[in-house]
Amino acid sequence: MTSGSTLGPVIGPGVGTVETRQVRLFDASHPLTLASGATLAEVDVAYETYGTLNDSGDNAVFICHALTGDAHAAGLHEGAHKPGWWDNIIGPGRPIDTDHLFVVCANLLGGCQGTTGPASINPATDVSYGIDFPLLQVKDFVTVHRALLAHLGVRQLLAAFGGSLGGMQVLEWALSYPEDMTHAVIIAASSRLTAQNIAFSAVAREAIKRDPGFKAGRYLDEGTNPDYGLSIARMMAHITYLSEEGLAEKFGRRFQDSENPRHGFGADFAVESYLHHQGEAFLGRFDALSYLYLTRVMDYFDPFNGVDENAPGDTFAAVEAAGTKFCVLSFDTDWRFDTGHSRRITHVLERGRLPVTFREIPSVWGHDSFLLPIPAYHDTIRAFLERAREERL
Repeated sequence: MTSGSTLGPVIGPGVGTVETRQVRLFDASHPLTLASGATLAEVDVAYETYGTLNDSGDNAVFICHALTGDAHAAGLHEGAHKPGWWDNIIGPGRPIDTDHLFVVCANLLGGCQGTTGPASINPATDVSYGIDFPLLQVKDFVTVHRALLAHLGVRQLLAAFGGSLGGMQVLEWALSYPEDMTHAVIIAASSRLTAQNIAFSAVAREAIKRDPGFKAGRYLDEGTNPDYGLSIARMMAHITYLSEEGLAEKFGRRFQDSENPRHGFGADFAVESYLHHQGEAFLGRFDALSYLYLTRVMDYFDPFNGVDENAPGDTFAAVEAAGTKFCVLSFDTDWRFDTGHSRRITHVLERGRLPVTFREIPSVWGHDSFLLPIPAYHDTIRAFLERAREERL
């Protein structure tokens, strides 16, 4: 096992019972204009908050979630037993310490967990948008995030946090509106997907689109759902979120429910059964069109396009003037967005004279490491945030 891969205890109590709230941030009199120029007449946003916003409105931390995440980052919903997806890092005494910080997490535009997306009703037609929902960019996520913070009375973020697609949002936000935050934390993310990254997403999208239930993107109107394609997409994506070391440690070549092979085409190995479970569980919480739209956003993301990566200069003069400090983290067994992606982010920011802390964290768990209580990872987050708070005082 790689040094430092052991999961640590979750320190401090959780945030307790929480509730997802929803607010309409854009409407017919104030529509959302997207980066493409298209507009959305109504945009509702689902979000959660933990901790208390201080009187000066500057102790907030915004959590940008990954591709299939949602606003429920910490705590428990009433009657639920499974906490939010990042519960191990958010709470009193935890690295993102709600004794001192006001934490905000929101569902993505284009998603399917309470924020407007393809499955939402188009007010112009009174039926779901479906495939008529406009294509999005990471810039659009940031526009909605900023509107939510204005609604909540946040004057300036102490930090924006994000892993994977969430880290891409943080990068875009910090470069476009550096005055919004003093610190930016980018975890297991990329500034530009590789051909291999895009290829995985392309196959996932094809699995969905070729499902007979997809109905050319009109499945909600047709009363069908591309369940088969969506589950295949999830199974394949899930493989990329784990490392060979992690899979070997968790499953090896163990059979699911026998000592001997059955020599058939069913789910004989434990890892096959696990993937089937992941695919089926995904159907109950995610929309196929949201998967298409959000993966496509990732494909086109390229905020350093046009930047000379090897020449120092004033490309990021506005960011330098704002004084935003970056923390870039990667995990040594992440092959979805390997450390090379994080090194490129770090390299370009440093060539732009921006303060960057970079650390590669040992972990056997691959891309999904950013969701886990790995001591070296949590210690780094805790130290970065404590320093941020000290600098703010």
